Amino acid sequence: MKKLIAAFLLATLPVMASASGGNVHLEKANIDLSNQASLQNGAKLFVNYCLSCHSASYMRYSRMAADLGMTEAQVEQNLMFTTDKVGETMKVAMAGSDAKNWFGTKVPDLSVIGRSRGADWLYSYLLGFYLDDSRPFGVNNIVFPDVGMPHVLGDLQGWQKPVYVTKTGPEGKTHEVLDHLELAQAGSLSEPEYKRAVRDLVAYLVYMGEPIQLHRYGIGVWAILFLLVFTVLAYLMKKEFWKDIH
Repeated sequence: MKKLIAAFLLATLPVMASASGGNVHLEKANIDLSNQASLQNGAKLFVNYCLSCHSASYMRYSRMAADLGMTEAQVEQNLMFTTDKVGETMKVAMAGSDAKNWFGTKVPDLSVIGRSRGADWLYSYLLGFYLDDSRPFGVNNIVFPDVGMPHVLGDLQGWQKPVYVTKTGPEGKTHEVLDHLELAQAGSLSEPEYKRAVRDLVAYLVYMGEPIQLHRYGIGVWAILFLLVFTVLAYLMKKEFWKDIH
């Protein structure tokens, strides 16, 4: 029993850590995995802005085409830049050793990042970059402090600057804390357009983490309906079998 409890706690720790978001307020992503247009746009954003550094080595282009309502020819023409075989996985051209030298750490594969971090965390993270001259790439992140990643969507969102407020601690000492972010330089998208684009990208990342999720939900609904009908039938049979027994 102790081993079972320990295994359960270890399994749920990543989920609890993701949900907590490091005591940072997380924006609601409100993604819609049934919206194929949103997933298609998310896939386009992923291959254009993420796949140059991050791989998705558990997702095949052919599977993505089938799930997102695209033909293999459309995927080959518009979404394949690192291979010419539609049956290949979404691998990155950059070598791991280069990533270590350039970014100071191994660049993670994003196949299951949607499951490990959660949609709200990813959405808030992609909204939370701000200018910080002390960082190697000139940006920091309100959700992931001291982030080692450049703001690859900066041309779309624009560049935000932090706004600090002075607060007094329990011992009477004052200190500055980050209050909110405001736009210092506009990007090519308006704020609503950027949020919509990020929502599409997050939806695609969540889809990649479990491509069969919607199908699984559908099976679950039918399974519950079957159990409900079976329960009624079982009850009626029990009444019939036991009606003469007092």
